[in-house]
Amino acid sequence: MKRTLCYIVISFCCFCAMAQEQQKVKVTGSIQSDILIPMRDEAIGAEKTEDFQTNTYADLMLQSKWVDAGVRLEYLDHPLPGFEKDFKGWGVPHFWVKGRYKNTELTVGTFYEQFGLGLILRTYEERSLGIDNSLLGARLVTRPVKGVTVKALAGRQRRYWGWNKGLVSGADAELNINEWIPALRDRGTEIMIGGSWVNKYEKQEDIFVDPTHKLNLPEYVNSWDVRASLNTGPWSLLAEYAHKGQDPSFDNGYNYRKGSAVVLSGSYSNNGLSVLLQAKRSENMSYRSRRSMIGTSSFINHLPAFTQEQTYALAALYPYATQLAGGEWAYQAEVGYNFKRKSTLGGKYGMNVKLNFSHVRWKGETYYQDIDLQLTRKFSKSTKFVFMYMNQRYNMTVVEGHGGMVRSNIFIVDGKFQLSKKTTLRAEVQYLSTPDDKGDWLYGLLEFSLAPNWMFSLSDMYNVGETNLHYYHGDVTFSMSGHRVQAGFGRTRAGYNCSGGVCRYVPASRGFTLSYNYSF
Repeated sequence: MKRTLCYIVISFCCFCAMAQEQQKVKVTGSIQSDILIPMRDEAIGAEKTEDFQTNTYADLMLQSKWVDAGVRLEYLDHPLPGFEKDFKGWGVPHFWVKGRYKNTELTVGTFYEQFGLGLILRTYEERSLGIDNSLLGARLVTRPVKGVTVKALAGRQRRYWGWNKGLVSGADAELNINEWIPALRDRGTEIMIGGSWVNKYEKQEDIFVDPTHKLNLPEYVNSWDVRASLNTGPWSLLAEYAHKGQDPSFDNGYNYRKGSAVVLSGSYSNNGLSVLLQAKRSENMSYRSRRSMIGTSSFINHLPAFTQEQTYALAALYPYATQLAGGEWAYQAEVGYNFKRKSTLGGKYGMNVKLNFSHVRWKGETYYQDIDLQLTRKFSKSTKFVFMYMNQRYNMTVVEGHGGMVRSNIFIVDGKFQLSKKTTLRAEVQYLSTPDDKGDWLYGLLEFSLAPNWMFSLSDMYNVGETNLHYYHGDVTFSMSGHRVQAGFGRTRAGYNCSGGVCRYVPASRGFTLSYNYSF
């Protein structure tokens, strides 16, 4: 903590000295605080470990013509359920200073970066999942000539309230060829080629395969990536390939196989028709700054899941997590069409139909599959409905380690009614039917909005199969002038919370909730 505060003081002193010369400083920031007053609930397995639990974050950023600086305070001394083991504590883990001169910028402190799709490097923050794998070090970004961007960086990766001892370094270059050829720019054509290199340095560890034989672990693990993209008119194409050297770790059972990943993606959008086709193959691409770690921490890279991001509660009940340690083939296809207003199928107000298919497998075994059809139609100026059907196969054994294959059919109706200029009522009814796991689920939601300040919602997720348990929740939300306050009471089901193929287990809870968000 003393070293952290030292960095912060030095950083802000440098910023203040530079900003004082400019005499124009813009101050922005945000506060996010999520609070739970927990209650014991034996029926759902919720424990009351503390009287008060909160995850609170406060960000402050100062900007001037030549220099920017920022800090973040995080308070998780009494963290929300699921964050107790590793996240408990408080401090200032995020602090940085960025200087700019002509076409070059230098960042010192903590920072986030992504090369290409992130196959060999992606550092980012996702608070709902407890992910913050920022780097503490330095990053240089320069644009030496038109159409060329070069990056170089080095640092140690954050792991909860500390930083891993291993050093992550890398470089990236992108060339936008259309910037050099006027004919391409005139036609609205963009062509990009890029390449990246990342190295992880980590000292030897005493890891034995038996009482007398110790593994000879590589201290340097190199990875590289090449990519190209084309955007012209309604067409978009992307190809990216990544390779990782020998990287024995806990994830892969300390084997010495090399890793690789390839992604192909193409899309078309014109005259109301949209088409997306994607494919990915990856093997042994778990890439951490500390080889002996497990869980969601210390990942240097990220592989997209290539499955549909679901926002409806029951459609998201069984989310897929990318299998980095082993391997997977993943495919995704999506077709959408907007039927025009006053057409035979579009009716008076038009209609949108979207069909999505996702499939993930490895060595003949299906890990995940879904087929979902969604229809959105406006029946009048004040009434709009979304109808959705989803067929899903979820290999719970692969993703969670137990449970076998879960096969389900999900039906969703979502209606929105504009009652007046400032009042809106939205209602959802969802049903999940499955003979597996805990059986069928039923979900209902009512949401009433009074623009521009108030929103009231009531929901219940009911297991009509095995447990007959209700997971109810009620919320009142007030928003005004950058402030947002939400108060509620209810139950939270134990399960996995996922985003982009990364998942975190959330234990069951029951109690009063309060959230406050403010940006300035």
